[in-house]
Amino acid sequence: MIKRSKLFGSKTRVTFSLPKDAPVGQVSVVGCFNDWEPGRHELQPRRDGTRTVTLTLDPGEYTFRYLATGGVWLDDEQADRIDGQGGRIVLDRR
Repeated sequence: MIKRSKLFGSKTRVTFSLPKDAPVGQVSVVGCFNDWEPGRHELQPRRDGTRTVTLTLDPGEYTFRYLATGGVWLDDEQADRIDGQGGRIVLDRR
């Protein structure tokens, strides 16, 4: 799941969220915003049964995927578009 919240100015707060135990193990969101570096933006467990991580991003188009323990790659069905490189989100200046 992806939640977007506009901030003052042109930036957007983007929260990436997955269920607590699906997939099992640690999960990172990786993408062009962090040079596809695993572990840099690891999802953290929340009391509501989800795991989330929140990033502040400038306007633009971003490609991303989730990477779980054991090299399991996942796409987010709520991405604006999914192609062979992963999910894409588009953030406007508005």
